[in-house]
Amino acid sequence: MELETLLVIAMFGAFMVLLLLGFPVAWVLAGTGLLFALLGWVLVEQFDANLWFTWNGTMGVLDARIFGIVANELMVALPLFIFMGIMLDRSGIAERLMHSLVRVLGPLRGGYAVTVVIVGVLLAASTGIVGASVVLLGMLSLGPMMQANYNKSLAVGTACSVGTLGILVPPSIMLVLMADRLGTPSASVGKLFMGALLPGLMLGIMYVLYILLLAWFDKEAAPAPERGERMDLRAWWDVVCAVVPPLVLIVAVLGSIFLGIATTTEASAVGAAGALLMARLSRRLNMEVLKESLYQTSRTTAFIFGIFIGATVFAAVLRGLGGDDVIRQAITGLPFGTTGILLTILFITFLLGFFLDWVEITLIILPLVAPVVFSLGVEPVWFAVLFALCLQTSFLTPPVGFALFYIKGVCPPGITTRHIYWGVLPFICLQLLGLALVFWFEPLATWLPERIYGGR
Repeated sequence: MELETLLVIAMFGAFMVLLLLGFPVAWVLAGTGLLFALLGWVLVEQFDANLWFTWNGTMGVLDARIFGIVANELMVALPLFIFMGIMLDRSGIAERLMHSLVRVLGPLRGGYAVTVVIVGVLLAASTGIVGASVVLLGMLSLGPMMQANYNKSLAVGTACSVGTLGILVPPSIMLVLMADRLGTPSASVGKLFMGALLPGLMLGIMYVLYILLLAWFDKEAAPAPERGERMDLRAWWDVVCAVVPPLVLIVAVLGSIFLGIATTTEASAVGAAGALLMARLSRRLNMEVLKESLYQTSRTTAFIFGIFIGATVFAAVLRGLGGDDVIRQAITGLPFGTTGILLTILFITFLLGFFLDWVEITLIILPLVAPVVFSLGVEPVWFAVLFALCLQTSFLTPPVGFALFYIKGVCPPGITTRHIYWGVLPFICLQLLGLALVFWFEPLATWLPERIYGGR
């Protein structure tokens, strides 16, 4: 085995060991990269991993690498989408939606849980922040469902799992990062948004069908309340008034991207301004709320960019050691065809989701496997959506499933960790079923982008 291959394997091994020891991800990535950069410069004759600048073209154009990250216009959309989500969280839209939909759906068996799914889908399409969605849905729904004698696992599993739709349903910060890492016009942000829309809505429908079927066959799992509010015109009007504002914002953001009126970055600014206006109209906006929202936005953005810079160092050194060739040979050397290779990559991604966050997998693993997959003739948007669906499960799979920790923090007394794990298990199975449907029926991910963008 060549020295470069040994260094690549050792680099991955060191990263995993340090991560499992509990060191911060950004420092592990950057520190491992710098350590093996030093080893590469000492041990490898033709080591090429300039971390700061790289020369492109015959004229020697200087292109920033580390410093160029914050100069990327697409990355400006990240803090704006995060701010949009946080402001919508503060505006009280979710509470109003929940209360109005409960008046309409509450009298039905499983009505509370179905309400959580509908509100969760709307939150996913307007916030895109998993932590905020899971916590908010848990705070709003777990108490009423416990009072309605819902099965504890069903109640907590519904709130926890539906909140993760925000990472898939556009506008999603994960899809923005994926588009940047893929770096191909065939998988632009707009196309990934369109490609993930139908699978995301499909998952929401699958959740609803599961809840209704469970409530039908198990009368005790999701009983209808003994006395529900009457469904009159006033109740339906409240639903319309609650649904219209977030829908208008969603259409303004996504519509401006899909129609070519605005770039992704410009549309994110529209969304942030719209969320700020909606919070002001709800009379919940003051200087304290604004300061807290800006602080949370800065904190979350700094966290993502810290990992981004660390991953850039790691990836640059890995490529300098010939890591791209090692990965390519390992994948193409599998005794399978294209379908088998793709399934193997998705399976490994699913397993990595048990131990790594979606950010690390997107920034490290995706750029390594994507070129190999594309060279096999796989459609870029389809592969990206499959990868995103696989990553969504990482929020629910222990021991690093962040949604499990988020929901645990807002669970009422009586709901244990065991209830949470058993509650999310059926939804993990539904997510894998959705992944299988998109895998075997490619137009679920490609039809809408082709319909809107055509050959562009």
